[in-house]
Amino acid sequence: MMDPQIERKLIEIMRVIHESDKPIGARAIADELNNRGYDIGERAVRYHLRILDERGFTRKHGYAGRTLTDLGENEMNDALIGDRFGFVISRIEEMAFRTTYNPETDKGDVVVNISYFDKDDFETVIELISYTAHAGYIISPRVRIFEEDSLEMSLPPGKIGIATVCSVTFDGLLLKAGIPVEPAYGGILQIENKKPARFLDLISYSGTSIDPIKIFMNRTPTSVLEVLEKGEGKILANMRQINSSAYEMTGKILKKAEKVGLAGCITLGEIDEYLLGAPVETGKFGAAVVGGINGICALEETGIEIETNPISTMLDYQTMKEI
Repeated sequence: MMDPQIERKLIEIMRVIHESDKPIGARAIADELNNRGYDIGERAVRYHLRILDERGFTRKHGYAGRTLTDLGENEMNDALIGDRFGFVISRIEEMAFRTTYNPETDKGDVVVNISYFDKDDFETVIELISYTAHAGYIISPRVRIFEEDSLEMSLPPGKIGIATVCSVTFDGLLLKAGIPVEPAYGGILQIENKKPARFLDLISYSGTSIDPIKIFMNRTPTSVLEVLEKGEGKILANMRQINSSAYEMTGKILKKAEKVGLAGCITLGEIDEYLLGAPVETGKFGAAVVGGINGICALEETGIEIETNPISTMLDYQTMKEI
């Protein structure tokens, strides 16, 4: 039986190939995997591609790269689905563990989402993400810009990259304080009179192989612009579950984070009680956190084309600047 870690990488490579609209080569696959937080080089990708070729899951198109075969598409969607369940939670746990940011020193690494957009849209992107951040609907007003010639990240021609703080950073802050956090749901949150009212739809992290936030981005229209302009509408949000014994400590940690600009926690629920309509297990309480990519959703609502990889990688928070 093959090492589960290798199988996991094979699945992610297949996903990268599936998401490409043309044949994609080993170098581009390695760059994309690094953007998603996988420390894997081009040589290792070639090794994994040979395995996929041997299984009949990929087809080589000369020097242009590879695509998935029909067998590969079916395998990714069906046969490997069991391995993919729980993958999102494992990813969150891994990134939370790698978080080193300390609000008291304002130093360390945070989890970020990476988005790509046309350079002609730069001013609009910065303006709207800043507006969304300062209104409190994304995690932090700090971002990092990657130009087309960046040595740290491979960008498509004519594109600019922007890193925004991911809500998993909160998981990392709590974990470093000895507080285990369980990703419970991603969902659509109704805002009324500028306050959270109720979750309109939820997807459990334990029951999906794809980040629920990304699912909602693709299938359910948000209305972040209406929230910004009128205080009414729909945004993306996450809910975490935390053991009741950590209630007071959790509140203190989140207040410290808020003082340094990490103000994405909407509210803490009461122990053993539903939070904004979302169920909570006995002996636990819920914490609702805004989606770190609500600013990106607002941009998409304006018609700007922007591609996003949630929970993408780690960045030193001091290298990110407030906009």
